[in-house]
Order: sequence, then C-alpha cells, then structure tokens
Amino acid sequence: QDRLDTLGHVRDAGIKVCCGGIVGMGENLHDRAGLIAQLANMDTPPESVPINNLVQVEGTPLNGTNPIDPLDFVRTIAVARITMPQSMVRLSAGREQMDDGLQALCFLAGANSIFYGDKLLTTANPEAEADRRLFQRLGIHPREEQAVFEPAPAAAPVNRPASLWRDAMATAG
Repeated sequence: QDRLDTLGHVRDAGIKVCCGGIVGMGENLHDRAGLIAQLANMDTPPESVPINNLVQVEGTPLNGTNPIDPLDFVRTIAVARITMPQSMVRLSAGREQMDDGLQALCFLAGANSIFYGDKLLTTANPEAEADRRLFQRLGIHPREEQAVFEPAPAAAPVNRPASLWRDAMATAG
C-alpha cells in the first residue's frame, strides 16, 4: 500500500506516473495478473507502464530462475494494453535477450514504446541500429516527440528538440 500511496503523491504533485513490473522472477500467472489489475484499477492508470523481462545476471539471487515462457510474456503485454488503453506500454528490460520475432509479437500484442539507449540501469539494451532495422521491417514509424528535458551542467532544465529516435523516458546521451 505504501507504494500505491507514493504513486498517488507523485500524481498529486503533477508528475506523470511511470510504473510497471519485472516478470520472470518466479512469479505465477496469478501474480502477473494481480500486478496488471492493480495498475489498471488505479483512479488514473500510469501514463507509462514498463513491462520488463528479468535479465538474469550471474552472481545475483535470481540467476538460474526458470525464465517466463515467451508467449506468457507476450500475454502480459497484451493484458496491459487491453486494461490500460491510454497508457504507453513499454517493452523494456530483456529486449537484448529477445529475438526479433518475440519483439514483433510484443508490438502486435500492444507494446507501443521502448526504452532506448545503451543501457537500462545495469543491463544492455539493443543497439539503436538494430532497433531501426526491426522497426523498418515491422513498418513501425516512431513518433517524434516535441521536446525532451535533460539536465544541463548547472542542473537547470533545458528544452531541446528530440531526435527521431529519442524516447522521453530514455537516459540522456
């Protein structure tokens, strides 16, 4: 409940909410459905819903966990899309380990955003050129954002035009 209260405070402060989850951590179908239901049933669902596929890293407690069935991952994306039609459902961590076919299924199931850049916190992300080729093959045309805000050296916000492939949620670079 504390986390849900925090999301309410974030929204009350006028900040758009980005909240999703990591799947493939040993949870079951009921757990995944519960995550999506909890987000979808908020007074206003999050504007951004990242769905992350666990990236197993050697030496971490979840290394060796049975991976989620790829079609169950796609179903998770689909349920998020159906229950939160106004949200950006973001295909997030784990894309580096997904083949193009699985990513294509995720987009067809309702993912309409990716996190773009070299890394997602601690794990690799597909190279920009690989994303461009996949999007071209799938006929996906990224929308150009009006502007992104990045911290300037003096920590003041700077408004600069976004490149064609810039995702407002991506790291600066």
